[in-house]
Amino acid sequence: MPPSGREFPARTGRFSPGRSKTGDRREQGPPPTGAKSAPRSGDAEGATRKTLDRVLSRAGVGSRTVAAEWIREGRVRVNGRVVRDPDVWVDPENDRVLLDGRVLRPRDRLYVLLYKPRGYLCTREDPEKRPTIYDLVADVKSWVFNVGRLDLDTSGLLILTNDTDLGELLTNPAYKVSKTYLVKSSTRLDDEQIQRLRDGVTLSDGVTQPAEVVRLRDSEKYTHLAITIREGRNRQVRRMLEAVDSKVLKLVRTHIGPISIGKLQIGQHRPLSAEEVKTLKDLAEAAAGTGGVAGGSSSSKTSAAKQRMHQIREESSERWSSHEDD
Repeated sequence: MPPSGREFPARTGRFSPGRSKTGDRREQGPPPTGAKSAPRSGDAEGATRKTLDRVLSRAGVGSRTVAAEWIREGRVRVNGRVVRDPDVWVDPENDRVLLDGRVLRPRDRLYVLLYKPRGYLCTREDPEKRPTIYDLVADVKSWVFNVGRLDLDTSGLLILTNDTDLGELLTNPAYKVSKTYLVKSSTRLDDEQIQRLRDGVTLSDGVTQPAEVVRLRDSEKYTHLAITIREGRNRQVRRMLEAVDSKVLKLVRTHIGPISIGKLQIGQHRPLSAEEVKTLKDLAEAAAGTGGVAGGSSSSKTSAAKQRMHQIREESSERWSSHEDD
């Protein structure tokens, strides 16, 4: 539930929570615009309707799971009526939604870039009391969620936000927003193994899509790579290395699309700039509109890939040497 003292200010100044325009207490009113029926295809009015739990989540006050709990507890009113069903359809533009007696309105959007260390879980609470990424952002005074995950042994870039629309754009595999990783393999990889990673390897859940793979350097026993993928399969990079008879010794995510960790120190976080947020949204929305890979035409994608790999080559030496044991 929201921290004590947190308020949900009214959408406009015309209403006070729980009162009608005339100031009389309004305990009952019309049912939610959509009731239990989902919007019909082509229904202009229905285009704005959403399930009640999603309305709360999109306002940035909590996850859909938490919102559903609040609804079932009777803490949410729609048009003056207590609604206990998270799946009721409402129109946030016309229905009046109250949480704990306060009119709901969208929270200010927050976008946080975190350099996750190894050993931290991407979960809000752990039954075993292991550290989580939310321990690292305790000073962020609003509900946020992590956009995607990194496993316990992987470090690197994570975005946290209360903007569920951006979260969907970045994690929906249909939009194919790229993620770039620095990889230290357990063996020296030959050219044939690297080409297999580029072309696609067979995993338990199917063949991987083509990947951008750059050999950064070799040592006597190991190979250091930069791998860019556009899928979001569980532990995908680790499984790709296993498919070519090697393993990952170290894995760091350095980029989501064009957004880079840069000089951010491990365990630290910073707000994303307005320009960075716009770049991410434009990238994902362009892919959503075309049904293709984020990044525009073939020539522009090739140019962007070359620029990204040039940046990665410049950053990788410092990244490995500075955080070899992170």
